[in-house]
Amino acid sequence: MNNEKNSGDKNYTKNDWQKLWTILEKLIVYGAILCISLPIFIIVHRNLPNVNWKFNLDRIIIFALIVFILWFFVKFVRKIFFVFCLCIIGLLSVGSLTNKYGFASLALDYQAMIHSMKDSNKPQKILINKVAFNSSDALILKAMDFTNPEVRTFALEAINKHFKEYQSDSRYRTTIQCLAIFKEINSRWTYVNDPVGQEYYAKASESIKTLSGDCDDHSILMASCIRAVGGLPRLVYTVGHIYPELYIGDESDLESINFLIKHKLFDKESKGRSLYYHIDQDGKIWLNLDYTAHYPGGPFYNNKVLGVIDVEN
Repeated sequence: MNNEKNSGDKNYTKNDWQKLWTILEKLIVYGAILCISLPIFIIVHRNLPNVNWKFNLDRIIIFALIVFILWFFVKFVRKIFFVFCLCIIGLLSVGSLTNKYGFASLALDYQAMIHSMKDSNKPQKILINKVAFNSSDALILKAMDFTNPEVRTFALEAINKHFKEYQSDSRYRTTIQCLAIFKEINSRWTYVNDPVGQEYYAKASESIKTLSGDCDDHSILMASCIRAVGGLPRLVYTVGHIYPELYIGDESDLESINFLIKHKLFDKESKGRSLYYHIDQDGKIWLNLDYTAHYPGGPFYNNKVLGVIDVEN
């Protein structure tokens, strides 16, 4: 009798584990179907006209249809799909533990995709990369003493003061740190004209002491601090004005950066506003960091561009 009871207990335990495994498998498979359906739906959403049905019923039907089609397909390759899902979960787990692309990065990408459905970026006219070298360019580049210890110290203090909680994302850590520098400089900058009849280019190490000067002094300081922490800036000439821009990646990075700026880093300053940037001939995206902008990617002071100073060399 005792042997039969023990045998029954073992069978019950085994069946119990099998049920739990089946439930786990379904949760993973169905969760993966929903995760895959979302980016497909966003692509379809962007390329279909909006018929303005009540409660967005047309979009709900489209999303449900995408989910059904994926579910129908997965039904025939469920075991293979489940193993694939486990591999992805494993890779994301390793990425999270090694501070690379993990679950937090994946969540950011999905938040950015959802946000992009209702948000509209404002790309501007493509700029050429190389322009004629002006006589003042050499003086501006010389004033960018980004290797000066005082310049780097100032940049590091700004980084430690702003947005530290978001800098764990290794993909955009440098960009977020550069935006922390933007926040520190632009929140404290005082515009002061050059001496009458002279064009004075203050070194970055000079400007950090007062956080004052005109547009070229601001641009020199911003670009120098960004270079001091590994970011890539450039300077843009417009009519009677010069301002810095920050390289943030290509169009594949734009949604995530747009989401970070408007919902995490500068949510109050950018609320209800668009992101302004330039795209060069290589597909690189450059974000406006002018002192006239209250947030990174704020409106341009002047849309007419006369030239660009490439400062990476």
